[in-house]
Amino acid sequence: MYAGDSAFEAHGLGVRHRRGWALKDCSFRLPAGRICGLVGPNGAGKTTLLSIMAQVLEPTEGTFSVFGAAPGSVDSGRISFLAQEKSLFRGFSVAETLRLGRELNPGWDQRTAEDIVRAGDVPFDAKIGTLSGGRRTRVALALALGKRPDLLLLDEPMSDLDPVARKELTGALLAEAAEHGTTVLMSTHVLAELENVCDYLVVLSGGKVRLAGDVDELLSVHTVVTGAKEGEGLPASLAHHPLVESRISGRQFTALIRPDSPAIGPWETDKPSVEELLLAYLRSPDALPVITPTAQAQDQAYNTRTVAA
Repeated sequence: MYAGDSAFEAHGLGVRHRRGWALKDCSFRLPAGRICGLVGPNGAGKTTLLSIMAQVLEPTEGTFSVFGAAPGSVDSGRISFLAQEKSLFRGFSVAETLRLGRELNPGWDQRTAEDIVRAGDVPFDAKIGTLSGGRRTRVALALALGKRPDLLLLDEPMSDLDPVARKELTGALLAEAAEHGTTVLMSTHVLAELENVCDYLVVLSGGKVRLAGDVDELLSVHTVVTGAKEGEGLPASLAHHPLVESRISGRQFTALIRPDSPAIGPWETDKPSVEELLLAYLRSPDALPVITPTAQAQDQAYNTRTVAA
């Protein structure tokens, strides 16, 4: 793979359930080799999107490709999906679980899987059903990484881990991804953790993509403006800048804008942090979406799956 390759590309994806659309008109591109944070409120469509990418759920409408190929033609060994429920055979021991992974996956990396288990002092002869939630998560992640996938999909993977274990396993995940060029898409509600982990972001809200692209690109086109309030609302001289979110605290205003020219005035300007950027878009679902060039889905001639509405 080279830098221009796409690990995943979606064109107008939609999934409809009885109660409405879980995903609607979802279009974006995830370049290969990136560590991507998938963020959104509960019910935004994150698990639905991950399930489509893992090829365990078919969309109601739209097209998509995985590594430039139609979903049905992609070797399942290239994709590893760790779902929230972390399905494991409770009657198997840890050693039996890893052996199953080895027998089912030709590219299995036993050493990586065992190292992840050992780092948590998990006994190899312990039954999965006797392990704590955190230890089961560690075994599930060992299976996901031991498979040595090209695309690793993680749905809230570390929600039941303590902070020390979260940091240790995140470090192991990043090291493995960097060494092997693995593309990672990880959904999470812990926004502060994304700052030093992800170089790519996708934000879903109401089943649609609100923000997508390279982290540095996204930050560079936004500005935080802070200053003294002038009457009601924002100063008139800021009105022509596209606004994402504004807040008033006493006599001071803070606004996140996408400036179309330098925001010059008697106020302070700064670039937002990743957490500030994400929170602003999560709190402002009606803000205009931003899809950077690297995240824009391209019209390609390859054969993708199309499902009629």
